[in-house]
Amino acid sequence: MTARAIDQVQVGAATRFHKTVTGEDIRKYAEVSGDFNPLHLDEVFARKTVFGDRIAHGMLTLGFVSAALAKLPGTVVYLSQSVKFLRPVKIRDTIEAVAEVVERVPDKGQVVLKTTCSNQRGELVLEGEARVKLFDLP
Repeated sequence: MTARAIDQVQVGAATRFHKTVTGEDIRKYAEVSGDFNPLHLDEVFARKTVFGDRIAHGMLTLGFVSAALAKLPGTVVYLSQSVKFLRPVKIRDTIEAVAEVVERVPDKGQVVLKTTCSNQRGELVLEGEARVKLFDLP
């Protein structure tokens, strides 16, 4: 008999996802999302802003959290996510997304996770909390 997905997760367990952001990633995200803000796509415009260069969409960075969550056991379904964007993510930044279990709700097959993204300098760029449901694999 296979163990239930929720039984394979303990408080303190963490999953990770790493990605170096490219200009192509930002362009593709803009196309998929419809968010063509010049801050993300126009180098000349972005250089004149407080950021001094193009930055990645915040939701693109949050997507790396989703990739980390997908590494949990079973089939993972997002139920909620709170998020604070703390620093900009620029082209060539390498982001590490971490999802750490802070609470188990076994009767509902759910877990609550602290979610963070840090850049290659160890600076926190995003933090939040997610709730997911873990469905057993068929």
